[in-house]
Amino acid sequence: MNGQISPGRHDRFPAFAVFAGVLAAAGLPIYIHAPKFYYDEYGVSLSSLASVLFLLRLLDVFQDPVLGWVSSRLHRYRSILVTIAGAIMSLAMLGLFAVPPPVTPLIWFAVMLALVFSAFSFLTIVFYAQGVEKTLRSAHVGHIQLAKWRETGALIGVCIAAIAPSLLAQITTVPFTLFAALFLCGTIIAIVCMRHEWKTPVQKRGFGFLAILQDLVARRLLLIAFLNATPVAVTSTLFLFFVESRLDAPGFEGLLLLLFFLAAAISAPLWGSAAARFSSKSALLCGMLLSVLAFSGASLLGSGDILYFALVCVASGAALGADMTLLPAIFAARVAAFSHNPDQAFGLWSFVSKLTLAVAVITVLPLLEASGLSKDHPSPDSALFMLTLLYAVLPCGLKLVAFVLLLKTEVDR
Repeated sequence: MNGQISPGRHDRFPAFAVFAGVLAAAGLPIYIHAPKFYYDEYGVSLSSLASVLFLLRLLDVFQDPVLGWVSSRLHRYRSILVTIAGAIMSLAMLGLFAVPPPVTPLIWFAVMLALVFSAFSFLTIVFYAQGVEKTLRSAHVGHIQLAKWRETGALIGVCIAAIAPSLLAQITTVPFTLFAALFLCGTIIAIVCMRHEWKTPVQKRGFGFLAILQDLVARRLLLIAFLNATPVAVTSTLFLFFVESRLDAPGFEGLLLLLFFLAAAISAPLWGSAAARFSSKSALLCGMLLSVLAFSGASLLGSGDILYFALVCVASGAALGADMTLLPAIFAARVAAFSHNPDQAFGLWSFVSKLTLAVAVITVLPLLEASGLSKDHPSPDSALFMLTLLYAVLPCGLKLVAFVLLLKTEVDR
């Protein structure tokens, strides 16, 4: 059948949603929980945590492109490699949260996160490359159609992982241990659900890194992805601190995170429908503007403004739905249209996405600590001002730059 799958086999979108959900649970939520967990439980300084996270992201400078190349070369063994990477990721998650550090907490934090991130990187690259190949093999599957299922599943996974520790704390004294155990179960389910997707004919792998970087639009999309995702990395890193210190609302973190990620999950298919009706670019530009408006509002908030911040969470969450659904789909369409190697293309994409987290932690956490933020004493006005500046004002500026670049980029053909 010329390498195409039959119409009866193109409807495995739920498997993509489940896998995306588990994978996403090991991404962004770890940046929300892990630094705060080691800060609270073991007294590790914010500067030390930031340095470790930054060094791990530097590892990705070399690792992600290499993992993309490895995925491309070992395409025939994807099923085995995915199982191994899933095992490493889930066991390292247990080590991170469920095992008391047998060595210095900072060293244990670094080793466990290195394993989580490395496995996460490989699985992300393989997963998104598989999505490109699925659309190429079947006329019944489009990039936006697949992205709606995949990113909705990812956002639901992020939502569950973001609030799970707070909910589990109501039933156990070791919520993060139970969280890690549940993550292990989820990883097993996700691998089983996707087992048939990896068993596909080997396709011609396409053009590699050099061709991708020589493609002006692909290169511009990678830059837009960096600028557009950095605000998410910054606000995710600072979310718990903003609620606890700026809003003076400890205990509301779980509910506000739930609002944020639920808004993102609900909006994702709606953004996909808007892209199908108008264009991916137009819908994404609207999402960027919504994000700017949301964080402009956040810059005006202070102690006790919980209700207003809940509205900010809903609006910024809806904007995140556009970012996660449309930008990867636009990039995937470009990769497919110009025969770029999908594994190597998403090796670069993964590198760019995680570089934003590196930039976030190495800048915002030390600045926050230097401004006087403390868990033991009331934070001075200088620390609260810095927190507002970093959490709300900086993301607005970055989003506006990304908006202008996308506006000037021809992506719809």
